[in-house]
Amino acid sequence: MNLVVLSACVVEASAVRYTPAGLPAIDLRLEHASDIQEAGQKRQVKATVKTVALGSLAERLAQLPLGSLWQFSGFLASPRNSKNVVFHIQDFQQIS
Repeated sequence: MNLVVLSACVVEASAVRYTPAGLPAIDLRLEHASDIQEAGQKRQVKATVKTVALGSLAERLAQLPLGSLWQFSGFLASPRNSKNVVFHIQDFQQIS
């Protein structure tokens, strides 16, 4: 199963672009920070994640204010001819 759920702040957002098929798309950069238990020890975790969203979701994500905290869910995939991983957002909700 390829399912990722991540709480993160939006720190960068590109302008909405359109795929060759005409779908709206947006690239975001998210930053995550948390404390996790690993091997019985508390560990501070920080990560910056490249993300992409398509369709009406891209248009909704374009309205998010930078610095706002959200919970994102989606999947991981590597773009063609790349070894890097990109988080594909499929849903999001604001963290209260």
